[in-house]
Amino acid sequence: MKKTLIGSALAFGLLIGSGGVSANGTIPPLNIQGMDIETALMMVQSQRTSLLDEQLKSQIENVQQRTEDIAVLNEQIALLNQEAATANSTRQAELAQQINELKAQISTLSNSQQMDMLRLQSLNNKRNEAFDVMTDFVKKMQDSRSSIINNMR
Repeated sequence: MKKTLIGSALAFGLLIGSGGVSANGTIPPLNIQGMDIETALMMVQSQRTSLLDEQLKSQIENVQQRTEDIAVLNEQIALLNQEAATANSTRQAELAQQINELKAQISTLSNSQQMDMLRLQSLNNKRNEAFDVMTDFVKKMQDSRSSIINNMR
């Protein structure tokens, strides 16, 4: 009976924790043999939360990198604009073309950054959900224990 409950707990945790996959696409194995259902579920949810934290950190780094790339391109545009102010008309045309190419790159990076921000928001929501599930489970187990103790009195 206990093994059935633990197996059910693991399946439940993996079902809920389907968002938690490591960078190489695998979920590190948990040894829940010999644990009670509460401990097993807590371990599964804790693992899910830590995997989501890792993904969240990686996504934040991606967003920051795109922001830095956009800043570099904006600096290049500013330098080209300064050069264009003092250049002859032929050179100004060349600089205008380079500026337009840089603006196109900025636009592409901005679109990618918006998608990254959506992924970041989704990961943050999943992480919050994992914590909510974990805290709800702890509260329910605590309520069950309190009820059992009250019934024993």
